Amino acid sequence: MKKIFLIFTLLFTYAFSLTLGQTPPNVVLEGKNGGKVDGTSWDSGMLKGKVYVLFYVDPDEKDTNEAFSEALKNRKFPYDKYTSVAIVNMAATWLPNFAIEAKLKAKQKKYPNAIYVRDKKKVLVKKWALEDDSSDILVFDKEGRLIFQHAGKLSDDQIEKVLSLIEHNLDK
Repeated sequence: MKKIFLIFTLLFTYAFSLTLGQTPPNVVLEGKNGGKVDGTSWDSGMLKGKVYVLFYVDPDEKDTNEAFSEALKNRKFPYDKYTSVAIVNMAATWLPNFAIEAKLKAKQKKYPNAIYVRDKKKVLVKKWALEDDSSDILVFDKEGRLIFQHAGKLSDDQIEKVLSLIEHNLDK
């Protein structure tokens, strides 16, 4: 019985995990599942036409990759070729949704070129097998293919490699 459970678990995880060089399964966050801060739906199919850096973050881990966020800001990549998406895993914290939403709305005003999204039901944890209670970073090329994925804190070397990867893909 343990072997059957293990095989099922491995198949389930493999079937839904992301693969570098591939476009992930489409996900839509709307209504009770979340959506953009302005109340509209967010569709992962929009991750095309530019290089997208997606942060999927437990609010309790919001500072985990602050060094990477600052490095991105300092590079000043052109917004016509690059956009960041911050998706907050609201179900991963004890913080009340209204408090998180107030912070997200303030950030959206402060950084209008970024896209702020709420995931209220851990949809991306389930559909894309992202790490729960963590700080995930994903980078997509202009075709919407995943070109980088990491869960947890990036090292200084990893930050430089990701920045180079982004820069390399801006002009492709």
